[in-house]
Amino acid sequence: MIKKILVVLTGIVIWFVPPVWDISTQAWHLFAVFFSTILAVLINAFPILLASLFALASVVLTGTLDVKLAFSGFSESFMLLILSAFLVAKAVIKSGLGRRVAMLLIRRFGKNTLRLAYCIAVTDTLIAPAIPSNTARSGILFPIVNALALDTGSHPTPDSRKTTGSYLMMCGITSLTISSALWMTAMAGNLITVEIAQQFGVHMTFGGWFLAASLPCIIGLIILPYALYIYFPPGLKETPEAMQAADSTLQQMGPMNKKEWITLLVFLGMVTMWGLAGIVNINTAIVGILGLAMLIATGVYRLEYLRAEGGDALETYIWFSILYMLSSQLNDLGFMHTIGVQISGLLQDLHWISAYLLLTILYVAIHYLFVSQTAQLLALFAVFLEVAILAGVPAALMAFMLAFATNYFSVITPQASTGNVIFIGSGYLLPGEVYRAGGMVTVINLIIFLLATPWILWVAS
Repeated sequence: MIKKILVVLTGIVIWFVPPVWDISTQAWHLFAVFFSTILAVLINAFPILLASLFALASVVLTGTLDVKLAFSGFSESFMLLILSAFLVAKAVIKSGLGRRVAMLLIRRFGKNTLRLAYCIAVTDTLIAPAIPSNTARSGILFPIVNALALDTGSHPTPDSRKTTGSYLMMCGITSLTISSALWMTAMAGNLITVEIAQQFGVHMTFGGWFLAASLPCIIGLIILPYALYIYFPPGLKETPEAMQAADSTLQQMGPMNKKEWITLLVFLGMVTMWGLAGIVNINTAIVGILGLAMLIATGVYRLEYLRAEGGDALETYIWFSILYMLSSQLNDLGFMHTIGVQISGLLQDLHWISAYLLLTILYVAIHYLFVSQTAQLLALFAVFLEVAILAGVPAALMAFMLAFATNYFSVITPQASTGNVIFIGSGYLLPGEVYRAGGMVTVINLIIFLLATPWILWVAS
């Protein structure tokens, strides 16, 4: 009860404090609701769905936003991509294909949970350049991770989820922070940074991006699974019998059945279409919906499964849509831009190295306020880059560092990236755990990339 009272009082206090700088009263009131909602989740005062519903009701009943804007998050196409990818992932499990893939990986790498985590990270890194969407790639990676968790005896229940599932799910969303930073084409927002940087005289190429990111990303791929293994450990670490058991299970399963083949072909078709989405202008959400429709039409995923299992997917869809709406409206009302200008403006008189360090740290930390990597990129990338250049920071260095940060901070909160949502909706991870473990991952990423500054500067110059 104390936590609940604290959240409500915090929101009320912020609401009635006069707005600072040039922030409008409407934006300030919206910030009060948004901040108290995030606080409620962070200290476990309310479940994330309930906190989000209270936030939605608050902004409408107080007249902060009209009904159309308040419900705008539910109409975003990528929300449907999240929902369809989540359900397709369940179909991969239902068909048996997910278990087969998991058994193949366990037979080869299943000596311990840590090796499975590295396998997840490498898989994501290899497919990343062809899938320019965190959400789409999560839809590919999640069924594999989910099957690995289930087939190592971990289920999304309070007494079983931490056996291996919580750790593997956290490794899944952590790998996205590195794979998206490594490849220019691994996240749609990366291409926007290229265009913005071009306006400041910085020319980013596919090869130059990869070379600049390669050193810190390789270090991150090596360190992060082990760091999570220590900080957020699985209950089951050593699985010496798993490889033999997996081999025995595969022999019992025999050759792939009809449902597995259908699922595999549909899945490969979705991956191909997602990979070509940017070239032939295909909406990624439509690809997910089409894939789900085909799996239902062929009987691989039945409607009764949807009725029985769709609750967690719907819950995820609701809370993320609301949080995305709140963040987007704060951005549209100029709140984010004003904060960015005020913070960065304080740094112009510093030595360029100090300005570079502080701007990078602030750019990462401020992502607590955003529910979209691309939203922060559009609001603050150019602002921070311009301030850095005025402070004497080499333009190419700052552009690359901000571009990489836009990817590696994607795990700082449960809602920091659309790619996180599918994993968190699995039931293996609690929002509070993601705040803590994700914060740790973000700090490690920040340190790795800052230490790689001489390398990035040398490549960029």
